[in-house]
Amino acid sequence: MKFVLATRNVHKIEELSRMLSDLNVEILSSRDFPDLPEVVEDGETLEDNAIKKAKEISQATGLPALADDTGLEVAALGGAPGVISARYAGEACSYDDNNRKLLTELESVPDEERGAVFRCVIALATSSGEVTTVEGRTDGIILREPRGGAGFGYDPIFLPNGHARSYAEMSQDEKNAVSHRGRALEAARELISRMM
Repeated sequence: MKFVLATRNVHKIEELSRMLSDLNVEILSSRDFPDLPEVVEDGETLEDNAIKKAKEISQATGLPALADDTGLEVAALGGAPGVISARYAGEACSYDDNNRKLLTELESVPDEERGAVFRCVIALATSSGEVTTVEGRTDGIILREPRGGAGFGYDPIFLPNGHARSYAEMSQDEKNAVSHRGRALEAARELISRMM
């Protein structure tokens, strides 16, 4: 069985492929289809974007497609950056740009009010047009400065509850065991298994 990861993000492809490597499936990504159109992530929610990406990529390739949308929701900022987490500092921003903007906005916020939740919604679309979604979440706090050199995105400034290390200080396997994406993907594995 083949299915497509509806992303061109190299970090996401590596992370998702690693977590699904024990399934008896051939994992492709949007990078394997150079002529695929870019999916515009204009949904109002993470669910909207994940569903849109999965459906459009499945329709374009004729294969089942898995898409995720992830957001970091910070309580002190009313849930921001949320659905615009990837482009929080602007359309062409880097991970560092996003982290700097968030840390600047939280500069005066006391440690006990720096709570945040990472949410990941995964949508799995079949070639017949059926779509199913699952969600994973991890609660934590935003650190005052980046820690660690692994991971990507907000990983260096996110400390999951009950842990002494940021996502970026964990090995890939340690992070996958506690992360929002790892939890969502664990639920998605059930869906994939049923399709086989």
